[in-house]
Amino acid sequence: MSGFSPEWLALREPSDHRSRDGLLAMALADVLQPKPLVRVIDLGCGTGSNIRATYAALGREQHWTLVDYDPRLLAAARATLSTWADSVAADGERLVLKKSGKTLVVGFREANLVTSLDAALGREMDLVTASALFDLCSEAFIGRFAKAVAERRAVFYTVLTYNGVQTWTPKHTADAAMANAFHAHQATDKGFGLSAGPKAPAALAAAFKACGYSVREADSPWLLSRSDQVLVDALVPGFAGAVAETGLVPEAVTDAWLSVKRHGAEVGHTDTLALPG
Repeated sequence: MSGFSPEWLALREPSDHRSRDGLLAMALADVLQPKPLVRVIDLGCGTGSNIRATYAALGREQHWTLVDYDPRLLAAARATLSTWADSVAADGERLVLKKSGKTLVVGFREANLVTSLDAALGREMDLVTASALFDLCSEAFIGRFAKAVAERRAVFYTVLTYNGVQTWTPKHTADAAMANAFHAHQATDKGFGLSAGPKAPAALAAAFKACGYSVREADSPWLLSRSDQVLVDALVPGFAGAVAETGLVPEAVTDAWLSVKRHGAEVGHTDTLALPG
């Protein structure tokens, strides 16, 4: 699996939160907020950004299990959530958080989704959720994952799956070639087999429909401007580095592309809500 640093996840979190589609989040709330207790599995949890953005759509009592293969990120999630909550108490290995009148009991599970999907999911949950995960996964894994969620009759909600839309400000004549090479890099193996990349939203929708789920989608693009300059400055070399690894764009062209100072970008994402039939 590809690794991400706590610093990178913290940098992107404000843009992630504001980019989520509000109407789809409201549709999730319509389904789950009336439940007196909601049990949630958060896959690829990182530092806990997804729980911080999603908890408001759920009821007053929530039991979360945060799953990641990286113990460093699980430790960062524990620390970050403890600071974020209005109050925090320990319940064994779990945290009991109070936030805006809601009670969140949070457990942490180290698991590899590829080799231990059933163990990562567990057996009892109302909602399986993730953020910015499935474009790293293969279409075969997505199909297997959808079947596992359907067996548990859980609601599925994921946000910020990359969908291939990408523009930079200012534009450059090499933008299209760079984007094509970036997508070729995305299709390499990130630990789940050859990644679906921008095909992931369509693969998710097809997989859950095949399991008898109803599926709703919505756009959730990053719309980055000068106020997001630190994030833009971090994206540019990462994007160019991925392009360079493919060898599909001459080094001189990549260098020329890098020589232009970017002060904005649009990065397309899709949010997906799937409900059992």
